[in-house]
Amino acid sequence: MAKNDFASLQLKPELFANLETLDYTRMTPIQSLSLPSVLAGKDVIGQGKTGSGKTAAFGLGLLQKLDPKRFRIQTLVLCPTRELADQVAVEIRRLGRGMHNVKVLTLCGGAPIGPQIGSLEHGAHIIVGTPGRIEDHLRKGTLKLDHVDTLVLDEADRMLEMGFQEALEAIVSQIPATRQTLLFSATFADDMQRIARGMMRDPVMVEVDAEEDASSIDQRFYKVGGDVDRFTALRLLLQDIRPESALVFCTTKRDVDDVCQQLQRSNFSAMALHGDMEQRDRDRTLILFSNNSVSVLVATDVAARGLDIDALDLVVNYHPARDTDTHVHRIGRTGRAGSQGLACTLFDASDAHKIARLGVTGDPVKNPRLLPPLTLLDQKTPYPPMQTLQIDGGKKQKLRPGDIVGALTNNNEITFEQIGKINVTDNSAYVAVRQAVTKLAQQKLTDGKLKGRSFRVRKL
Repeated sequence: MAKNDFASLQLKPELFANLETLDYTRMTPIQSLSLPSVLAGKDVIGQGKTGSGKTAAFGLGLLQKLDPKRFRIQTLVLCPTRELADQVAVEIRRLGRGMHNVKVLTLCGGAPIGPQIGSLEHGAHIIVGTPGRIEDHLRKGTLKLDHVDTLVLDEADRMLEMGFQEALEAIVSQIPATRQTLLFSATFADDMQRIARGMMRDPVMVEVDAEEDASSIDQRFYKVGGDVDRFTALRLLLQDIRPESALVFCTTKRDVDDVCQQLQRSNFSAMALHGDMEQRDRDRTLILFSNNSVSVLVATDVAARGLDIDALDLVVNYHPARDTDTHVHRIGRTGRAGSQGLACTLFDASDAHKIARLGVTGDPVKNPRLLPPLTLLDQKTPYPPMQTLQIDGGKKQKLRPGDIVGALTNNNEITFEQIGKINVTDNSAYVAVRQAVTKLAQQKLTDGKLKGRSFRVRKL
């Protein structure tokens, strides 16, 4: 048995059995280095990029320690953004689905606080939330952390960048000192070291080498001559590589909107993501992108970390990152958890110093790659493989993914393989289906019954 096999760990039988159903056999580097110490109850600092598998590292640790029979809050996981908190909660539920009656509750800003208070009154084992909203509940007295024995800070450096240091300190002051603290971060600057010293006891430091971590990413650099050339270069790369999912990074929100609109006018399936968007629009954009109903997401660095998007084929730095850390976080969206990824960076003469600072082998400033031929612009743009249908009913109407799958597959007209991701929110459900069966799927969901009721269904 290899030391990086999950079977080498002393896990609860139900956790290990569930890992086998998830096809989790080998640990990623961050998992194999951190999990033994996490399971031993030690404080751990884990440094590694997004997508390295850290959620499973702390998720398995807190589930191993959890006692479901003690119906009180035993674990608090803090995340910088609502999107990351939602994804962490989903992964913890997935890892712990072999354990009975484990309740995970998310408490994040951007959502009404009233329903959260109601949920807290019914109790929970694990809280996953953002610092601002957790602090709100503590001030109102609707959340008590007296029995927390595990504290997790996920993407801790991002929380500091967003100005959450005071909130973190206020929250930690209300958690028992006799606890296990797990801190995961992509970087470990001086501010982070001060925070760690103040809230951790003799932490074990675990670091995944950045160069080793980036080895699964094919980095390509292309020199452009101006804004028109830059957008033409982007179109050429998208036409040449034809990714099912591509993330394009721009420097400003205005650039994001401009590039997205230009891509849409050029018949690409593209959507924008930045901080000025309403939370509802952000959520819908991420659902469409993550289920392959939209091919290109154009974003500011708000999307560089904290968004758990699997199997991302391509990252394009439309504008080079302002520093090396940001560049590493951006390209870390592809080549996740050991899979092969591709990252392309566009730069002009004024960007040369930024590229030189990256220390990439081959001197890309002097030896940039050649762009694909302009004749590719005459080809038809690629179309996303999936189409999303929105159902006007969700958790509050007792809808579950199984109900939607059952309605689509009855009479064997649509196969399981033609159904993609299903997301169920409080009052809506989203299901991705293959383009070829979109009309049939919409008809089946509209004409059929879900939980004995009819719901409005529309294409997004």
